[in-house]
Amino acid sequence: MTATCPSCGAAAAGKFCASCGAPLAGASCANCHASLTPGAKFCHRCGTVTGMGAGRVPLGRDGSNALPWAVAGIALLALVALVAGQRFARSNGAEPVAQPLGQAMPAGPRAPDISQLSPAERAERLYDRIMGAAERGRVDTVRIFMPMALQAYQALGELNADQRYDLGRLAEVAGDATIAAAQADTILRSQPNHLLGLLLASKAAGLRNDARAARQYLQRLVSAEPAERAKQLPEYLLHQADIDQALAQAKR
Repeated sequence: MTATCPSCGAAAAGKFCASCGAPLAGASCANCHASLTPGAKFCHRCGTVTGMGAGRVPLGRDGSNALPWAVAGIALLALVALVAGQRFARSNGAEPVAQPLGQAMPAGPRAPDISQLSPAERAERLYDRIMGAAERGRVDTVRIFMPMALQAYQALGELNADQRYDLGRLAEVAGDATIAAAQADTILRSQPNHLLGLLLASKAAGLRNDARAARQYLQRLVSAEPAERAKQLPEYLLHQADIDQALAQAKR
């Protein structure tokens, strides 16, 4: 039966699109055999680039080669292995030591299998990684991890306010005002005085260079803060530092 590819819009049949290589309904990851979301570029479980089973490098919507995605996936796996090794070294009271060129690295512990994490745990792990990279100015790391983070949050289904705030902050540090504003609007639609929704809306307005709107959202945050804090919502406790920083900015 012929269907329309969700990635490039071409007529497609089977499990992978013949035009761009994107997975169709019923496709599974060639690496871990998890079911793939139609149109996904990465496996949400193991991060493997999708569409590679077709025996060629898939093309993007504009006909461009998808090799950069494959390179990003390889870089991601290498980075995860490096971080795992450094954490193991620190947990044993030792700092990671650079290995001389040409000298083989000693055998170390295997990197953790992220496929064993729940969807929520994968999303949280990627949030921590990306926000940490953004704080250190590692724009390249943010770009590498963002596609996987977006898929991880998509796999969660209906998001709660805390998860929408996290996704919006990821979009903010990646420079995507549209996603950040959409998550803020969704939070505020059901909870007009939600502190994280107001905070995120202010940041999204800042990305659009709308200083007036950004200031107005911060003023609403100041007005709503006493009553909202009294609710002791879990997400307020998790992001207390963000809220306090926004309040201090609003009162300057």
